[in-house]
Amino acid sequence: MTWVLMIGTMVAPALVFGFVWSLFPGEDDAPRWRAALAHRLETWADRLRRHEDPPYDPFTTLRVQERLGKVADHVRSLELDAHCYARAEKIIASQRAYDQLLVEACLLAGVEVEHWAPGDPAERFRQEVELAARGWSW
Repeated sequence: MTWVLMIGTMVAPALVFGFVWSLFPGEDDAPRWRAALAHRLETWADRLRRHEDPPYDPFTTLRVQERLGKVADHVRSLELDAHCYARAEKIIASQRAYDQLLVEACLLAGVEVEHWAPGDPAERFRQEVELAARGWSW
């Protein structure tokens, strides 16, 4: 009990002193109340500002189409190469990359992306058909 009382009498004043000391700004710091007020005002101003969508960059679509074509060619070359080391793992990894690029392309083209199991060929085919219907080619 005496240890707790002794520690309490030593720690409590140190905590109070530390709290009071933290209220005073340093030489280079702004007062905390001023920084908090500025942050709150900036938050309110951000809510009032009009947010315009950034202009669409058509080269983003071209980059995704180019990457889709390269990954599709890579998957086809892996499927034709019968003597490739760790062929199945490479095909699976390449198909996952292809699926991620398809999702990115669908988001760019406005195609609805559904949650599906990774590597689902039916969903991959649906996405490819939807993209082709919107004029995408790779």
